[in-house]
Amino acid sequence: MSRPEKPGPVGTEFTEPWQAEALALSIALQDSGHITPAEWSDALNGEIEKARAAGDPADGTTYYQHVVGALERLVANKGLLGAAALDERRRDWGEAYRRTPHGHPVVLTKPAAEGER
Repeated sequence: MSRPEKPGPVGTEFTEPWQAEALALSIALQDSGHITPAEWSDALNGEIEKARAAGDPADGTTYYQHVVGALERLVANKGLLGAAALDERRRDWGEAYRRTPHGHPVVLTKPAAEGER
């Protein structure tokens, strides 16, 4: 496979590992039958449109925030993860981010609760 001649829209290239992981999660959810490609497309488009209506720039710089928002909405709507567990996971990641020195990868050391897997 060759590289495209032109780069994609600004902000859509992976600049952090979590961005690739978020898209990989969307693919894994589709491959496992938890969501359909149409549901993924609709959820991502919905997040982008909601953000643009609130004044988000249409330049691609916040694309992966929309990816995460779409994933969160889908797993909640499908009952794959409860709201309390999702909130706890957000707090855990926030704490991990705050304690990580600049330039180091953020590592979540707290294991997922039994009902999250």
